[in-house]
Amino acid sequence: MSKLFSPLKIRDITLKNRIVVSPMCQYSSVNGFANDWHFVHLGSRAIGGAGLVFTEATAVSPEGRITPDDLGIWSDDHIGKLKEIVSFIHKHDSVAGIQLAHAGRKASCSSPWKGGKQLTGEQNGWQTVAPGDIPFIKGILPPEPLTKEGIKKVISDFVTAARRALAAGFRIIEIHGAHGYLLHEFLSPLSNNRTDEYGGSFENRTRMILEVVNAVRSVWPESNPLFVRISSTDWTEGGWTIEDSVKLAALLKGKEVDLIDCSSGGNIFHAKVPVGPGYQVPFSQAIRATGIQTGAVGLITSAAQAEAILREDKADLVFMARELLRNPYFPLQAAKELGDEINWPEQYVRAK
Repeated sequence: MSKLFSPLKIRDITLKNRIVVSPMCQYSSVNGFANDWHFVHLGSRAIGGAGLVFTEATAVSPEGRITPDDLGIWSDDHIGKLKEIVSFIHKHDSVAGIQLAHAGRKASCSSPWKGGKQLTGEQNGWQTVAPGDIPFIKGILPPEPLTKEGIKKVISDFVTAARRALAAGFRIIEIHGAHGYLLHEFLSPLSNNRTDEYGGSFENRTRMILEVVNAVRSVWPESNPLFVRISSTDWTEGGWTIEDSVKLAALLKGKEVDLIDCSSGGNIFHAKVPVGPGYQVPFSQAIRATGIQTGAVGLITSAAQAEAILREDKADLVFMARELLRNPYFPLQAAKELGDEINWPEQYVRAK
């Protein structure tokens, strides 16, 4: 059997293969509610054979949304439809995961196809928050620095969201600490200009994400895996680096985090990112050397490429995004290409 289609056990959860549907924003919610779009989008990828299916970045509070159209889990009312989706994913032998997120200074924007710009108060926008007052883009309204009470509220929001995720039946949580959103903003010296215990030194800048992880793990069952997505580098001089990420990974491993999802960038508007096939895989390999499991992500588009990443011990899971948007049934086709015999949905066996 190929490595791509070999199972992976993490705590008490076994993934049937190493293909993960990466969290991908759909900008299709009203007031944070999941709907039929999310059911079809996520459910079809479970039918398509992925071992783990993540929701998009799911806001832990209304002010933590990137856009007004983001998925949310800040209300008990959000649980019902999510539970229905989770049940369908599990019925089709995939595992349902949820990414919990707070957008920080990159919140209060319109959806990409509506312009992607910061929304003003007249456009139903809201005040953004961040470690400090540095805006993501020069000239836009600056974020409001979080007070100590504000920090406590964010941590509490993550905890409450984790409890709701459990009630909805999710088996894996991923905490979003990447792409220039709030937790990443605390990590990077380019976005964190605080002078208290949450800013300055590496120890201080990592304090926020470690406190969130501790708090979430305290309410998330020991039997269930906890992932963290990070941006392995800011791709900008003076910013967060892969060396910082390796140090952070060791700390997260000590906090009972099971896997680091190794992305990059998103925090600096003008950063020059050398995008290309598998361009972030070296980060996954470097972080994996700390002894923690890792996920590789970033322009992974073929079965052979994914198999090579795993065979060469550069990652434990392969997170796929755009390729799975193009083809929800990629796993079924990849198994055939790699010579693996896997179960198809009974309704689709005639096409095997």
